[in-house]
Amino acid sequence: MPVILIHSERFAEHQTPPGHPERPERAEAMDAVASRWRARGLEIVAPRAATHEQLARVHDEDHVRRMAQLAGTAAALDPDTYTSPETHEIALLAAGACVDAVERVMGTTGHAAAALVRPPGHHAERNRAMGFCLFNNAAVGAAHALTLGAQKVAIVDYDVHHGNGTQHIFERDPRVLYVSLHQFPYYPGTGAADETGHGDGRGFTVNLPLDAGAVDEDYQIAFSEVVVPVVRQFAPDLLVVSAGFDAHERDPLGGMRVTTAAFGAMTRELKEVADECCRGRLAAVVEGGYDLAALAGSLDAAIDALNGAAAPWPRSGIASSRGRDAIEAARSALAGQWSFA
Repeated sequence: MPVILIHSERFAEHQTPPGHPERPERAEAMDAVASRWRARGLEIVAPRAATHEQLARVHDEDHVRRMAQLAGTAAALDPDTYTSPETHEIALLAAGACVDAVERVMGTTGHAAAALVRPPGHHAERNRAMGFCLFNNAAVGAAHALTLGAQKVAIVDYDVHHGNGTQHIFERDPRVLYVSLHQFPYYPGTGAADETGHGDGRGFTVNLPLDAGAVDEDYQIAFSEVVVPVVRQFAPDLLVVSAGFDAHERDPLGGMRVTTAAFGAMTRELKEVADECCRGRLAAVVEGGYDLAALAGSLDAAIDALNGAAAPWPRSGIASSRGRDAIEAARSALAGQWSFA
């Protein structure tokens, strides 16, 4: 069944200062992608705003209230994170798009949905906006799935930055598996392999910290030996993908060398796992990606993979042990919790 896209041209209304990488042009790049896929027959759905109840499942009441108080104003929340008069409403649409994606796939078999949104979300903590993010879109979607009958939800995050907010929101909850591949050490400074969760959630956080310069083959081996085996063993009822494209070789913020085709390959592997484990239920949400051409091309590749196109792993031909090092670190930290390939 074809993937459903949730998107709105309104995502360009969130304004950031001149020169900021999380700029309205990112939404325009997503507009162009959505238009191409509409012409090819995909359904494009406008998002609804997330409700207070949906946000409060993963964010403190004080945080939800503070963000609402910023409606209609321009503010600097930290050196990276800004609001404009429209930002609060647009951030609600971004979180709501992920809720909509989850609802659409939870009620069907074989469907996947992708939320093409900004601002991104995975850095937003329970009580804090940071790293361009106001609300944690993926976390809001995952928590909503639990109210719809999902017993277990897996979140796989391949953004170049570690999703500190997503990890911390769920790190004590064994119902949610969080798996992240990210450049390390790098912003925001979290995501070491020994961060595996706390209390009942111990072992359900899986970090694959990759050194800068990682190539397609590093990601391929991390997927084949850790990501895919762990998600299969967890056997979720829904797979959420935090689809950040800033590990691309052209991205100005990341230091990785991942190609456009590799984002298709990663997404295709996750779709195959969803087909095996959770009747194809997969909801993807755009996170980072700051080179406009690379963002559009990688997003196209991911959507194509979700639609069932073959997406073989490309070969860079560059020798690198970064993936192997990350795998060994994860295996050591999670010994006895999971069986690895």
